[in-house]
Amino acid sequence: MYINLMLEENKNNNVLKWLLLITLLVAVMIVVGGLTRLTDSGLSITKWDLISGIFPPTSLKEWEKLFFLYKQIPEYYLENSDMTLKEFKIIFWWEYLHRLLGRIIGIFYIIPLLYFTFRKQLKKNTIISLYVILFLICFQGFIGWYMVTSGLTERTDVSHYRLSTHLTLAFVIYISLLWNFLIYKYDKTYESYSKLPQYIPICFLAILIIQTSIGALVSGLDAGVIYKSWPLMNSYFYPDDSSLDVLFSFKAFETPSVIQFIHRNIAYLIFIFYLFILYTILKNNEFLYLKKTALLIFISLVIQIFLGILTILSGAMIVLASLHQIGSIILITTAVILVFKNYKIN
Repeated sequence: MYINLMLEENKNNNVLKWLLLITLLVAVMIVVGGLTRLTDSGLSITKWDLISGIFPPTSLKEWEKLFFLYKQIPEYYLENSDMTLKEFKIIFWWEYLHRLLGRIIGIFYIIPLLYFTFRKQLKKNTIISLYVILFLICFQGFIGWYMVTSGLTERTDVSHYRLSTHLTLAFVIYISLLWNFLIYKYDKTYESYSKLPQYIPICFLAILIIQTSIGALVSGLDAGVIYKSWPLMNSYFYPDDSSLDVLFSFKAFETPSVIQFIHRNIAYLIFIFYLFILYTILKNNEFLYLKKTALLIFISLVIQIFLGILTILSGAMIVLASLHQIGSIILITTAVILVFKNYKIN
C-alpha cells in the first residue's frame, strides 16, 4: 500500500514538474513576444520554415539572403530603407528567439504528453484539457504566422487585431497550463470555510484578460506613444483629437487615442471592482483562506497600474512597457490562483 502511494506520488511529481516547466516557458514566450513587438522585430523573418528555420544563419551569404528578403517588404522600403545589415541582425535575433521558443514549447509539450499518456500517469479529469492545450499550442503557431503575413504585403506593420488575438490566445494557453499545474499540486479541498460566489473572481479574471487584449491593440496601434500625460490626456479627460461619437463605434478600435482612453479607463474599473472584492474578503473571517492571495493581488494590481502610468509618461519606453507586460502575467497568475482556491472549497 505504501509503495503504491509512493509510486503515485512520483507520477504526480513528474507531471507537476513538466507542467511547471511548460507554464514558465509560455510566460517567457509572452515576454519575448512583447519585446519582439516593442523592438519592431516581428517582420524580420519573412518566411515560415518550420524545420529549417530552427537553424540560424551562419555565413555572410545566408545573412545577406535573409536581409534581401526583408528588403522586399513595405516595412523596409517605407520605414527602414537606411537599415544596415548589422541593424537587421538585431531585429532578426529577437524574432528568431521568439520562434525558437515556440518550437521548444511544442516539442517539450507533445513528447512528455504522449509519454505520460502511454504510461497512464495523467489524471482522468485532466487528459482532455491537456490535449485541448496541445491543439491550442499548434493553433497558436498558425495564428502567429497569420499575424506576420498581414505585414508582408501592403502594410508596414502587422494587424493590431491579429496581434491582439495572438497575445490573448497565449494567455489562454498560459492560464490553462497554470490551472492544470494547480490541480496536480493541490488536489485537496478546503472544507471549513464559506465560498465566495464563484462568478466574482471569474469576472475579475475575465476583465483582466479583456484588458490584456485591449493592451495588445494599444501596442499594435502604437497608441502608447501619444498623450504622454496622466491622469488627463493633454489636459482633457477624453482625447481632444477625436469626437465622442467615435467611442461608441467600431472606429474606436482603429483610433490610437481612443483605444488608449479605453485601456486607461478599464484599468480604473478593474481597480474599483477589485477594491470591492478585497473589502468583501477582508471583512469576513470565513474567507480567511483567500486573504493572503487577495492581498498579493492588490499589491500586484497597484504595481501594474503604476507601471502603466510610467509607460504612458515615458512614451512607451521599451523597458517600462516590457515590465508592464510582465506585470500583467503576474497579475493574471495571482487572479487564477484566487479563482482556483475558491473553486476548491466544498
